[in-house]
Amino acid sequence: MLWPRSFGGSIHAGIPDVRADVEAWCAEEGIARPSDELIADFYVPMTAWVADHVEDRTLVLGLNGAQGTGKSTLARLLQRLLGRAHGLRAAILSLDDLYLSRAQRLERAQTIHLLLATRGVPGTHDAELGIRVLRCLREGRPIALPRFDKAKDERHRVADWPPWEGRCDLVIFEGWCMGARPQRADELNAPVNELERGEDPTGDWRWYVNRELGRRYQALFAELDVLLMLRPPSFDDVYAWREEQEARLRAARSGPEVMTPAEVRRFVMHFERLTRFMWEEMPERADAVIDLGEDHAPARVELGDER
Repeated sequence: MLWPRSFGGSIHAGIPDVRADVEAWCAEEGIARPSDELIADFYVPMTAWVADHVEDRTLVLGLNGAQGTGKSTLARLLQRLLGRAHGLRAAILSLDDLYLSRAQRLERAQTIHLLLATRGVPGTHDAELGIRVLRCLREGRPIALPRFDKAKDERHRVADWPPWEGRCDLVIFEGWCMGARPQRADELNAPVNELERGEDPTGDWRWYVNRELGRRYQALFAELDVLLMLRPPSFDDVYAWREEQEARLRAARSGPEVMTPAEVRRFVMHFERLTRFMWEEMPERADAVIDLGEDHAPARVELGDER
């Protein structure tokens, strides 16, 4: 059993239905179907573990993982299995959908630091919007879920955001720095890569990002009830997996929104500092840490109550 047994859920409930549903879902998504063993030993008990945390109020499950770790795919599959196997209604919110508009980010790039033109790091999201959405879902009030168009590097029109009405048993809130905490001031001094050395030599950008993380984002992350972390084998894998994603986009379409391998590497450098820090700091407080193998598949799971 890949997922530890130490929780109160019925881990084998609905396995035949779940297996069939996973197969249908993978066909719809155009992705490879997991093995029966992985479905039975990971996805089924993971879904039951999440369901076991749902009580009388809306649960907010934070899903943390670096670029390319499969957060969005896992969130969508988890949403489906929670509904099918446990009758739970789950909403999905991505930190990416909370990005500031392009004009807002360019304004910050011009007045604070040029690197803030690139979306992704703390300081490029609307944390207050995230808090409002989560609280509306908890309170059962109708709400439109924010959506961001990465191809256009711009928010979708509010009129095009999908509406949510009625019961919400849980929210799967996914993002690369979900639940992150700021670093100490002395940890910001030395640059971690060539991007920081060449484009942030004075440290102004990383100081601003860290300050924003310690303020607005902590209020947003305080909404989390459960924190689950996906951890790849190394940061080299983060580069490789993000490049795999972009290579699929290059094969499907061309245009300025598709990055070259060199652009992917520069883009990922924006996230290296905080990602490495999260790998050191977060596992001791996360409710579950899922270590991924080089094939992207879950290889080991550690639950917080087993430490």
